[in-house]
Amino acid sequence: MLETISQNIRSLGSVLGKTIANDKDQRWLDNIERVRLLAKDGVAHEAYAIDELKALFQSCDEQDLLIYARAFSQFLNLANIAEQQHTTSEQGLAELDLPHPLESLQEQLSDCKPDEFFAAIKKLHIELVLTAHPTEVNRRTFIHKYHEIAEQLEVTGPELNGRIEELIEQAWNTNEIRPQRPTPLDESRWGLNAIRDSLWFAVPKFVRELDELCQEVSGKELPVDATPITMASWMAGDRDGNPFVTAELSKEAILKARLLAAELYLIDFQNLYLELSMHKANDELIAADTNSIGPYRNLIKQTIGKLEHSIELLKNDQIQGVIASPEELLQPLNLCRESLLEVGLHKAANSILLDVIRKVHCFGISLVKLDVRQHSEFHDQVIAEIVESLGLGDYLSWDEPKRCEFLQKEINNPRPLLPNAKWSAQTQEVLDTFKFIAEQPKEVLGIYIISMASQQSDVLTVNLLMKATDLSWDMPIAPLFETLDDLNNASKVMDLLLGDSDYTKRTHGAQHVMIGYSDSAKDAGVLAAAWAQYQAQEALVAVAKGHKITLKLFHGRGGTIGRGGGPAHAAIASQPPGTLEGGLRVTEQGETIRFKFGLPNLAVRSLHLYASAILANLVKPQPAPKAAWRKIMDDMSERSCEVYRDYVCEQEDFVKYFRQATPEQELSSLPLGSRPSKRKSDGGIESLRAIPWIFSWSQNRLVVPSWLGSGQAISEYNQTQGDVIKDMLDNWAYFRARISLTEMVYLKSDTEISQLYDQSLVDPELQPMGDALRAQLTKDKAFILQLLGQTETLETDQWNLTSFNLRKPYLLPLHLMQIEALKRLRKQPEHPVCEQLLMVSMTGIATGMRNTG
Repeated sequence: MLETISQNIRSLGSVLGKTIANDKDQRWLDNIERVRLLAKDGVAHEAYAIDELKALFQSCDEQDLLIYARAFSQFLNLANIAEQQHTTSEQGLAELDLPHPLESLQEQLSDCKPDEFFAAIKKLHIELVLTAHPTEVNRRTFIHKYHEIAEQLEVTGPELNGRIEELIEQAWNTNEIRPQRPTPLDESRWGLNAIRDSLWFAVPKFVRELDELCQEVSGKELPVDATPITMASWMAGDRDGNPFVTAELSKEAILKARLLAAELYLIDFQNLYLELSMHKANDELIAADTNSIGPYRNLIKQTIGKLEHSIELLKNDQIQGVIASPEELLQPLNLCRESLLEVGLHKAANSILLDVIRKVHCFGISLVKLDVRQHSEFHDQVIAEIVESLGLGDYLSWDEPKRCEFLQKEINNPRPLLPNAKWSAQTQEVLDTFKFIAEQPKEVLGIYIISMASQQSDVLTVNLLMKATDLSWDMPIAPLFETLDDLNNASKVMDLLLGDSDYTKRTHGAQHVMIGYSDSAKDAGVLAAAWAQYQAQEALVAVAKGHKITLKLFHGRGGTIGRGGGPAHAAIASQPPGTLEGGLRVTEQGETIRFKFGLPNLAVRSLHLYASAILANLVKPQPAPKAAWRKIMDDMSERSCEVYRDYVCEQEDFVKYFRQATPEQELSSLPLGSRPSKRKSDGGIESLRAIPWIFSWSQNRLVVPSWLGSGQAISEYNQTQGDVIKDMLDNWAYFRARISLTEMVYLKSDTEISQLYDQSLVDPELQPMGDALRAQLTKDKAFILQLLGQTETLETDQWNLTSFNLRKPYLLPLHLMQIEALKRLRKQPEHPVCEQLLMVSMTGIATGMRNTG
């Protein structure tokens, strides 16, 4: 299998080499090959090779460095394409001996009763929430080219055709870094294109295969209105810390989403018009066919007219008269299907027509439902201004009971709340956002998320602002519990909220709660955060059950371990019992959208992995952990948090070291995501967003947030309670998943590369901090390998191990060039070519690591 992929990679690399030689000259190709061979020796710990590479890059000017960096970065992208395409092809799956996830599930649940399985599949609901990423540096034009290269590989294999050569030539001669920072609207468009290019085709195929499984296991068809998968988006809706996301911009993003949805449905309905040419129909459809164009075509043609009219209106930014609900599309489709079934045309009823019906259920009228997110402080400021203008005092000085009493009273008060007053710009924008929500059809909106929620009043303020701006429906509200303290307190807050009968009426029997992975890990370290997340979810399940409310958990996962990332199947399999009853809502961020859903076959497989893990968990929930396991997890988490905070918070110069040893300072000035890298312009680590914090550490390969404290705490407790830890590793899916994720972190960390950053970029008096971290990382890694009975990381996963090792000789030069770029930028800030070099190196490293922040 690896030989097939290696052959594809070699073929693509050879074409890239010829392209570079044509553009520059043969000398350049020879130089790049020399760097590759030196890097290969460098990875094999030949010290001379790294010295030669450093000397070479130091002697180069920025333009030459840029050519080297682009070559290695583009090669890593081509390697990813080759891998992704092969591992999702039939040949690749056979060679890898990877069973189909749904077939594996069928074997796993062989003793499951048909009714139990049918009940589980009816509960199955995956909502993918596409979010922008401030470190997603690949331009959409490149993503499009890579997508097409993968499609061509599907057809040609290692014998590359002229189209692939052309696409690689196009890519080499295109600037991979966008000249200016993208707007939130650009990001929104990027998300919609990911749906248009891949998920639009993957979702119906996934649901069709799920239907086949349902029939095989339960003897029943998947209900025609089943929605096992839906899509939401934060792109152009997440205003927390992003001043560029305004009410007007969100409104425009929804218009664009509705336009693209209408255009895609128009193509599908036009195809249906060609397909449904039959005249055999029920009496109702025959009677309605007054034009004699055919009973089905008559219905479909009317909807085509509505779609064409909607497209014209939306192109002119008008929404009056546009298709406003999925029902307008579903009604003709369902009438056609009912007639086809009635007259015995079952194949036509259950083919393309059924796919389109399922698309409407899954994608609605806007492809994605737009979520809205804002920081709790902004809501407090608005209420404070309103209270002050009404002459009722200083809201911000009130204690929690007084705030809740005021909010509850005003929510139930029929009189208008807002006085005729001049508001601050920030308050006006918040009010405009709620007014914008009130103007939209509810079908295009998702949920309202409150960042840094910590108390009951944080949710009630949003309720009051919705009432004050005449929102006619109860938009679901999700408090986001992010810090360690907030996670620990989450169940108490929700118990208070759900104890308010007026509030529970507004939930309509379902309460969303978002669990923050990023900030909790930044706050407390990965082990303490993960255990707090687990316990918070358990406690929230119990609270929801006590109030007879369906809990809908929303996981704010990122691409890295420090942000809750990692293999989705293992993560879901290790969820606490009861947490998937209300479905799985999870963020898919930036580059992980491409790595999981960038190609239709890849997207189908990713959806199968999600579905099979959730169904297995619903049918056979994980048992609750033993008391002894809980006790040691409590103790290890506390200890790991101490270790983590001792480094990150207590060491006076740690922030200074971090900013010298990583590209964090430069990151904020680069035109990457639309959102600033800090919530506030000043302050220390607490003011830095979790994504740039983790991204910066992944670039220098020390990946501190993903391991610090964890291995040391487990190692210390293993000395006295080794039997308990062994029991946990053997019998507790949650703990096994945590160790497995940590093992992946150790594979991607590299103490030697990290040391190269320190030697070139860090003040000598601060370098002992890096030495101490590297020593601890080495010690922790050795312990975890001993615990697993292994001699190397990922010993039991040869495919991923080999895949990453293949990338190492291409990553090393990019790290050395990034160090050189940082050295030069710190002497001469805002040097345009140096900045471009830094961004290309970041892209390449992120591509090679297969995740960023």
